[in-house]
Amino acid sequence: MIDLRRRDGRLLRVGHRGAAALAPENTTRSLALAVELGCDLVEFDVVELDGGLVLAHSPAELPEEPASLDEALAFLAPTGRGIHVDLKTPGTEPAIAGALRRHGVVERSLVSSFRPASLRALRGLEPQLALGLTYPQDRHGLSARRMLSGLVRPALAVMRTALAARIGRMLSSAQATAAVLHLHVVSPAVVRRCHALGVPVLVWTALTADEVRGLDRLGVDGVIADDPRIFQG
Repeated sequence: MIDLRRRDGRLLRVGHRGAAALAPENTTRSLALAVELGCDLVEFDVVELDGGLVLAHSPAELPEEPASLDEALAFLAPTGRGIHVDLKTPGTEPAIAGALRRHGVVERSLVSSFRPASLRALRGLEPQLALGLTYPQDRHGLSARRMLSGLVRPALAVMRTALAARIGRMLSSAQATAAVLHLHVVSPAVVRRCHALGVPVLVWTALTADEVRGLDRLGVDGVIADDPRIFQG
């Protein structure tokens, strides 16, 4: 199972949807840029479309030339980078586990979802796969917003306050081995609780170098960013 803890004190650099700020997200070009810019893991979304699995945040957000999951894994397998698959369509767990096995990357991969049932299904299918519980569900496109609305930010603040007391039960219920958390619900107490449970914390989505530095000070294990250049320095 992939080690998602800090490496020699350095947080893990994860490219969001490849390098979404620099190329069309969830495309082979975006994945290639994330690799080129030194990301430790490359994250991308997977949805079901016409019976197949393609890279996209949703069926309504398809790239102009959607890459299949097999094409993405075939590209990433020789790079040696970690692979972070964000599962968007329930029921695709067997196909995703099968694709990771086919390309020989199970032990280098993390699959995340906000659905505990999907993670439990994957645990039964592939016990050696790292599983990340995403919180909260990205209903409002939080990962793409530079300025959160007046309604969304207070809701995240409430979630943040309660999360330290809830996170242990949430992770256990999902059989998750990692916490994949929005940056506005992360707190020192949440990080301490996860680490006490032996669970690494990955945070989405940092947009600035200042946000990366702040998360680094909190002791999170990895940061997911649209523009991997913000990790420099």
